[in-house]
Amino acid sequence: MQDKVIQLEVAVPDRLVVDERSISVQLPLTTGYLEVLPGHAPMLAELGIGVLSFTSPDKSIKKLALDSGTVEILPDRVRVLASKAERPEDIDRERSSQALERASKLLKQTSLDIDVERAQKAIERARSRLAATG
Repeated sequence: MQDKVIQLEVAVPDRLVVDERSISVQLPLTTGYLEVLPGHAPMLAELGIGVLSFTSPDKSIKKLALDSGTVEILPDRVRVLASKAERPEDIDRERSSQALERASKLLKQTSLDIDVERAQKAIERARSRLAATG
């Protein structure tokens, strides 16, 4: 069974968030989602904003909300270096809902003062937080 697992490491600048064995990992890349299984070809990729989910050997699924970074994939290991990684229990759903509503309203305005890219990223971050909490 040892060769059927991947060691998943998720780190942010100030701490290691996850260091667990997994049988599969789904990652949000800038180009879309990628599923990594044991034996995956080595690669480096840029993380996007989204939900990282992984399946433990006991078949339980765990999630994290991620906000950009890089990932190194090896046949037996996935190393994620993210600017932010939040566990569902650390996410305030009400605050995330409010952030989503604010950013959505901002995008509907017709003012030229709006930073559209920033508002869209705020929407992506809020949606990923809400998705990670279930």
